[in-house]
Amino acid sequence: MSDIDANFKQAAEDVTKLSEAPDNSVKLKLYALFKQASEGDVKGDKPSMFDFVGAAKYNAWAELAGTEQDAAKQKYIDLVEALKAKE
Repeated sequence: MSDIDANFKQAAEDVTKLSEAPDNSVKLKLYALFKQASEGDVKGDKPSMFDFVGAAKYNAWAELAGTEQDAAKQKYIDLVEALKAKE
């Protein structure tokens, strides 16, 4: 496992141990970065406009289209580290 993969895995574990949950906009960013890092560009049909949460997640992920997976992993790691530093 490469260093970035190990750090990404650790960041994914660390985010669940934060003493204070991030606000919804940060959660959405974490979700989108995680999906881009682990699956690449968004796939599937966009959820119905009545599925507000699903549509927000889809849109956040779609905004990262074209971002390399390793770059998304690093951004995710950096965001988790910033959240940990605020504790």
